[in-house]
Amino acid sequence: MNFLSTFLNLVPMGMMQGLIYALIAIAVMIPFRILSFADMTGEGTLAFGACVTAKCLVIGLEPVSALLIGALAGFLGGTATAYIHERVKINTLLCGILVLSMLYSIDIRVMGQPNTALFNFPNLFSYLPGDDGSLVNRIVFLAVIDVVLIGLIFWFLGTQHGMAMRALGSSQAMARAQGVNVKVYTLVGLGLANLIAALGGGLLAQNQGFADVNMGFGTLINGLASLLLGEAIIGNRTIFRQVAAPVLGSVVYFQLISLVLAFGFQPSDLKMVTALFVLVTLISLVRRKPGRSPSRAIRASAA
Repeated sequence: MNFLSTFLNLVPMGMMQGLIYALIAIAVMIPFRILSFADMTGEGTLAFGACVTAKCLVIGLEPVSALLIGALAGFLGGTATAYIHERVKINTLLCGILVLSMLYSIDIRVMGQPNTALFNFPNLFSYLPGDDGSLVNRIVFLAVIDVVLIGLIFWFLGTQHGMAMRALGSSQAMARAQGVNVKVYTLVGLGLANLIAALGGGLLAQNQGFADVNMGFGTLINGLASLLLGEAIIGNRTIFRQVAAPVLGSVVYFQLISLVLAFGFQPSDLKMVTALFVLVTLISLVRRKPGRSPSRAIRASAA
């Protein structure tokens, strides 16, 4: 009975976290699934978006403008990764690691310190009706943001530019032969993915009341776990399922985290639990599709 009551008490908070981190899962999905680009920049741009948003709030900007500026900062981080890759022709993972390493120092420069408290500044959730944005209102608000974002991405991927981006992910050679500008679409695709990651970082900072340079640490593995879980539930055979899977997976994943905590695990154990979950999932994918490497299995899962 104690286990059940603990889990039920954690459900609303897990729901809210799942809806925020769903943006990170989407930011993982776009490079991995749409562009076939192994990108780690999202781990840096989440904190970058949070730190820029915090700085904007401190200097007196209102929450919406601060959030949008933070998101645009994430877009610049994503385009930096794409530019380095296209210009220098080095490994995609290395490009992302270089940029997220640079963003750590930039975050401290932006805020002037490793972290910034935002409890005394207005936030986006204070505009909601109720007691300074109650938990239920925040959940509904975040759900609306996620649904709108799913709709916008689904619409974009059905446009001519979206189909060109999907063609680029399927085969660069084919896309180039069809007249697709590979460099431009890679820049835009990674920019949009990291804009979404930074948007999630800005929302996270305003929700929890502080921004920290380390807040992006480990979020990439959470996003990947959410993506794999969502695709295991609904698959990715259609564009809509491909876009909706990370959001659904993030919500379910954080409820599983609540379940783990209710069993008595410590918060410090969660990264180990998440890593083991991803490892087990990848092993199952490799066994299901013999001859594939784990990286190819990630791209081909649920196909």
